[in-house]
Amino acid sequence: MAILQKGIHGDKRELVATTIVERIVAGELKSGDRLVTQDIADSLGVSLTPVREALAELAGVGIVELLPNRGATIHRFSAREIQEVSRVRRALECEAVRGSIGRIPPSQLRILRDAFSKLSIAPVRGKRLIRRARELDSQLHDLIASYCGNTFLQKELARLGRLFRSLRDASWMDAQARDDCDRLAEEAQEHLLIANTLLERNKKAAVRAMSRHISISARYWSIGRIVQDSDPTH
Repeated sequence: MAILQKGIHGDKRELVATTIVERIVAGELKSGDRLVTQDIADSLGVSLTPVREALAELAGVGIVELLPNRGATIHRFSAREIQEVSRVRRALECEAVRGSIGRIPPSQLRILRDAFSKLSIAPVRGKRLIRRARELDSQLHDLIASYCGNTFLQKELARLGRLFRSLRDASWMDAQARDDCDRLAEEAQEHLLIANTLLERNKKAAVRAMSRHISISARYWSIGRIVQDSDPTH
């Protein structure tokens, strides 16, 4: 936690939200765990206000639950919820792809295309490569959103991005713990196809590539550490 103290003088709400999510992804916080506002404030050296704001933000995207007389707890995702989240993500991301066709500067797409091409044939193990894969993933999705031509859609993708990336990072942490990083090269190939179809301005192919990428990602998310049960009733 001490490392995160460096961001205290920046956006305190963002610091708190990021810290909570990182602790969930790392397995330090588990579903059902209670989040005590005063304890969080004390540990990060902030007042109660940014903590409350951060908890409200995380509750808004489903990572935290705010319950009467119980305060805040880490939400327990079921496999069914992961599928529902993925369907929403597919609708938003595919619409962003449709709007971004012909708008994204080709030079930016070529840089990402080349990076994904290298990553797709790189050795599949190593924390450095996983960090690089996360960075490139975020860059591509953010680039598409920023050129989608729809301000409301862009804001909604930014709002839900914390949830999407929390699920992504949790699945990567589990893969790393199992020493199973085959997903890295596979995902790089999916992103490479998205970048290439965007460069070709092939709307149908780009939407299809994005839809497939999200569907495959959902299968990995379903075994991530944020998902604590399989919801056998559904």
